[in-house]
Amino acid sequence: MSILIRNGRIITAAEDYVAEILIEGETVSAIGGSLDVQADRVIDASGKYVLPGCIDPHSHIEPPATAAWGGGYGCDDFTTGTISAAAGGVTTLVDFCVQWPDQSLREALETWQEKIERAAPVIDVGFHIAVTDAREGKRLKELESLVDEGITSFKFFMCYKGAYMVDDETLFSSMQVAERTGALIMVHAEHGDSIDLLMSQAVAEGNVSPIWHARTRPPELEAEATNRAIQLAHVAGAPIYVVHVSCRPAAEAIARARADGWEAWGETCDKYLVIDESALERPDGAKFIYTPPPRTRDHVEYLWGALARDELSVIGSDHVSWHFERQKDGKDDFTQVPNGAPGNENLLHLVHDKGVRQGRISLNRMVELMSTNAAKAFGLYPKKGTIAAGSDADLIVFDPEREHVLSAETHHMPSDYNLYEGTRVVGAPELVLARGQVIIEDNRFVGKPGSGAFIKRARYGEQLRNIA
Repeated sequence: MSILIRNGRIITAAEDYVAEILIEGETVSAIGGSLDVQADRVIDASGKYVLPGCIDPHSHIEPPATAAWGGGYGCDDFTTGTISAAAGGVTTLVDFCVQWPDQSLREALETWQEKIERAAPVIDVGFHIAVTDAREGKRLKELESLVDEGITSFKFFMCYKGAYMVDDETLFSSMQVAERTGALIMVHAEHGDSIDLLMSQAVAEGNVSPIWHARTRPPELEAEATNRAIQLAHVAGAPIYVVHVSCRPAAEAIARARADGWEAWGETCDKYLVIDESALERPDGAKFIYTPPPRTRDHVEYLWGALARDELSVIGSDHVSWHFERQKDGKDDFTQVPNGAPGNENLLHLVHDKGVRQGRISLNRMVELMSTNAAKAFGLYPKKGTIAAGSDADLIVFDPEREHVLSAETHHMPSDYNLYEGTRVVGAPELVLARGQVIIEDNRFVGKPGSGAFIKRARYGEQLRNIA
């Protein structure tokens, strides 16, 4: 099928112009001022932006809950979770495949591959491997083999002691593997030993309400782990990507590394750009227990500036779709509340409204933060992350004046709550295309499960070197 998009204002990370886009099959075949072509469908995008589809590099679809959180799984799967992502303009996501201790990395990957076979995605999906046990030499060999299969990013938790946390030897040896194989190291950076002690002390003293989630995870412990991971990666010669940066001192550690020319990337999430820690003191404060925790308002404002200055380079969702009434509510101890919150559907809404419309970032920078930089970091560019002849036809026709109210009553996420309930935003997708197929139209899913596919990703920097 061919589609012609006319009269749209095309926004990429570097360009802003009005032109026509011809889509043939799954790819963009031509872009021009006035294309003399016939197409099966013509879309008039007058007064609208045409954006490259968002890439969400931080996703947890159907995540397992630890025993401390009551076990079980999140309430979405790769069908519902990708429908909600698509409704928000996300056309590619990279999900975290989590290895359990004593499980091989191959077995972990097979578990996630079974998930996308059981519940077919509607957009393209890649995997990071979240390593929790790589001390045995055979585990490090597995890392090397996974890179050849398009799993080109390894994540490590520097916290969650007794569950996911790795020691520095494991982290550093894996960084050496990444340097040899062209993989990207990702870290959840918080000082796990100190946090574990602070949490135990808080519980012993009866301080168990949600606000203590933040008080036992202060910004300084995020900053310490961020700096430690960056220094270790530099010694190993590996590129590093710090996920969900929530505070000023952690962002400053990344900024120092980038100023010195080190290969360090920083990601933040919409929740850290909108919500502050006062939300944890609400009667429903358990909704806002995610990690790192929400910070005070001064950190929120600092992160916007760090994004504008390219000290932080990517915005992801850290989407985890728990059910509040069944899984989060009624816990009398913050350490027992499953960490995480739903949000992949509202990522673009919030960044456009709170960022572009309020003058914090430009339209081009929004595209760079939400599509292009993630494509470059995770081996997807230029097939994804831009609008160009030969690229995948992953596109958003975005109405910058369309009003939308964020609410659990209308969102596509299966979660029974929305972090931003009742928030009115201006700007929303009108149409979303994934590899040439319209899958969202006027906030309705019109695609079909299985239209998305698992995607192998290139080694870190490989595609960029080939372009150069």
